Amino acid sequence: MKRKFFTNLILLLTINVLVKPFWLFGIDRTVQNVTGVDNYGIYYSLLALSATLNILLDMGITNYNNRNISRYNQLLPKHLGNILGIKMMLAVLYAIVVLGWGALVGYSQVQFHILSFLIVNQFLLQMILYLRSNLQALHLFTTDSLVSVLDRIFMILFCGTLLFTDITGGDFKIEWFVYVQTFSYVLATIIIFLIVLKKAGKIKLRFNLGFTLVFLRKTYPYAILILLMAFYNRFDTVLIERLLPGDAGARQVGLYAHGFRLLDAVSMFGVLFAGMLLPIFSRMIKIRQSIGDMVSFSFSLIVFISLTTAISSCFYSTEIMEWMQYDYVTESAPIFSVLMFGFIPITTTYIFGTLLTANGSIRQLNIMAAVGMVLNITLNLIVIPRYEALGAAFVSLSTQTVTAIAQVIIAVRIFNLKTRWDLILRVLAYVVFVILAGVLSRMIDIPLAGYATMLAMSVLGAFVVKLIDLRKLYELLLSRE
Repeated sequence: MKRKFFTNLILLLTINVLVKPFWLFGIDRTVQNVTGVDNYGIYYSLLALSATLNILLDMGITNYNNRNISRYNQLLPKHLGNILGIKMMLAVLYAIVVLGWGALVGYSQVQFHILSFLIVNQFLLQMILYLRSNLQALHLFTTDSLVSVLDRIFMILFCGTLLFTDITGGDFKIEWFVYVQTFSYVLATIIIFLIVLKKAGKIKLRFNLGFTLVFLRKTYPYAILILLMAFYNRFDTVLIERLLPGDAGARQVGLYAHGFRLLDAVSMFGVLFAGMLLPIFSRMIKIRQSIGDMVSFSFSLIVFISLTTAISSCFYSTEIMEWMQYDYVTESAPIFSVLMFGFIPITTTYIFGTLLTANGSIRQLNIMAAVGMVLNITLNLIVIPRYEALGAAFVSLSTQTVTAIAQVIIAVRIFNLKTRWDLILRVLAYVVFVILAGVLSRMIDIPLAGYATMLAMSVLGAFVVKLIDLRKLYELLLSRE
């Protein structure tokens, strides 16, 4: 199982690393710079709202489906047709709630226009995630890897045409950015649906009230969990925009978005891990296979990525903001630096939270998430009016850390996991190594060369302290495990 996970993970990471940086640095960054921090701030606040409430589009279906189909593959044809019917019903509910929120807080006509398209985008995105969960559940990881970047490929092609040619006469509006996303999601949804349909065979699209009630009764705990986590992960931008007066709110959201968009981009590594680990953990738990080694193996891989990214971002926060060609670099850099340290607990959550989800330990996760939400919102209400976006960044880091530690403790108790002191010592040694690499790299006069040197030294350090054991990886690739 470790071999299957590792080989498919390498493929998935490779594909995403080849495609998504083009989206982040070539398209998204350019849109932020072209449209301006205020316009992008308005868009990003609306995006955060639509993303926070998008659980109404899913109601925990994707995670439950991944876990369930991975255990009982034969249920795919029956569930696919019925769940698509449920998705249509939930789309109407979601649209009513989001537009109702917009009316309640007094959004302008322009904000409502953008929000309407973001509602469609969130529906299509959730549909893509649900369809992909079936591929993951069937352990069709290679196919899932290939389709995981379809939407981004389309966005790069279409948005790149608008941005880098004269087709628009040199003009670009934030609304066009949203329209391109809509069209790209439509194309990706159709292609992935046809792939899943081929695996499922003939299905009948229908809405069965009995099936719906029974199914949602099983999935609603997952829905509550995702909603609670969304509040302490993304609602901070909504609070920044609402709590700060006048244009200051949009401006601070724009500054916050400079850092958060990069955090969101690197967090894809955690999402990729979780997407593969959920069906693997589910099947291992079902057949009562020991999961200790798998947890340690996946954690050592992801903590290597998160520590390297977070610490290097701290050492080169100003330079990274400059390389992104953002305005207000001085204000954005400290926000970015704090947010990137949140990547460490976020990736920890993607391992231990996924394990608990695979086990069905949703009650414990919901209690943890409820505490995290209350903590996050309470602290933000106190901190944002005084410290603005930087204060929200510290609150985010604090909340992520508390909830990640809680999930580790819960997982250790439920699965009786042994404390791997050797792994803990290697992680601590690696932290020291990366910090030293950062200090030494700052002695290089050319920032880009220094940053590249720090990353290279960090990778070398992972092998030196055996956080990543090359010999074991080689043996794993040769094995049939």
